Amino acid sequence: MTMTARHAVLALLAGLGVAGANAQAVDKPPSPLAESQLTWQQCQQVAGKDARLACFDRWSQQQTLPGTAVPAAPPVLASTPTPPVDASLPATRVISVSTEEGCRDRQYSALSRFWELENGSDCGTFGFRGYRPLNVSISAATSDPAVPNSPAAGHEGTYINYQANEMRIGLSVRTKLAQGMLTGDDPDKKDSLWFAYSQLSTWQVFNSAISRPFRTTDHEPELMYVYPTDFKLPFGWRWRYTGVGIVHQSNGQTLPLSRSWNRTFLMGGMELDDRFQFTTRFWNRIKEDAEDDDNPDIANYIGRAEFTGRWNYDRDNSFSATLRNNLRSSGHGSIRLEWMKVIGDPVKSNLRFHTQLFHGYGDTLVDYNRKRTVLGIGLSLVDF
Repeated sequence: MTMTARHAVLALLAGLGVAGANAQAVDKPPSPLAESQLTWQQCQQVAGKDARLACFDRWSQQQTLPGTAVPAAPPVLASTPTPPVDASLPATRVISVSTEEGCRDRQYSALSRFWELENGSDCGTFGFRGYRPLNVSISAATSDPAVPNSPAAGHEGTYINYQANEMRIGLSVRTKLAQGMLTGDDPDKKDSLWFAYSQLSTWQVFNSAISRPFRTTDHEPELMYVYPTDFKLPFGWRWRYTGVGIVHQSNGQTLPLSRSWNRTFLMGGMELDDRFQFTTRFWNRIKEDAEDDDNPDIANYIGRAEFTGRWNYDRDNSFSATLRNNLRSSGHGSIRLEWMKVIGDPVKSNLRFHTQLFHGYGDTLVDYNRKRTVLGIGLSLVDF
């Protein structure tokens, strides 16, 4: 050890108040932590005030001195083991905090990335992100679409020679309007206000007899407030967010095919590490005057609650099931089963091979009171 390095070590030891330190103690072979280039995250995790200060002093020297001029770590640091990673946390950090990936950084959990629940998973406001999958698929139904009807006066449709097989195009985007409204400068969590727009169109692309028209197009704008939570639940699950919102859904048609409704809703989500997620919504329809109500019984068919479970089997495959129910004795509602398989690099690609099977009511708004079974196979873009 050079005299300059020895003096630096002795000065550092004196500043830490380490009694009885001598040259022999300094000359002992340093631990791997003492030899390595430190990060401030490692120092932050060191137990003991003196050891933590010594670590930050050494980290500071590494930023300003050439590698050969950095003195060996004092014994209080060299003997301090690096604490293990707490794998029970919902956002398990196994690497240094990344500033490049932002809300797509995979060291944060799936729900944290999706709703930007933490400062480290925050991507700011007024950027466009995916909401529901952007989907193009070919669908096949067990029966041709029926003649649309509704209990409301003047809402009985007429027969059109629609086919059971068609193409579906789903668009869905969202943007964060505001953040930190209630959480403020909390270092660990961030609430947010979102606006989203979704659209689903069914295209009779194989029906040349009637010039391949679009059969339906449903529009769904919504406003959502999301508050981050971290409640421990049984079996390792954690409740990650709670939210409220308002949504309008309509098909933009004139009589007799006009369908629309407005709802307020409560929502929440929980997860078991990055393998399983479970989300739910309970909604209440906003009442309309009888003369303006296109579909007075729509909640009895599409439902009043939605439950979605997702299983990330591995990096290439995920499975999900969405159940809707009217919470009444009739039990009307629907179930949707989905399988997504990554196309390309599972770390970088957002493109998925998408298979979905729907059975029940509300496949589209105009068919809200008709039970249908529909199989769709296509491509989806997710999490962009």
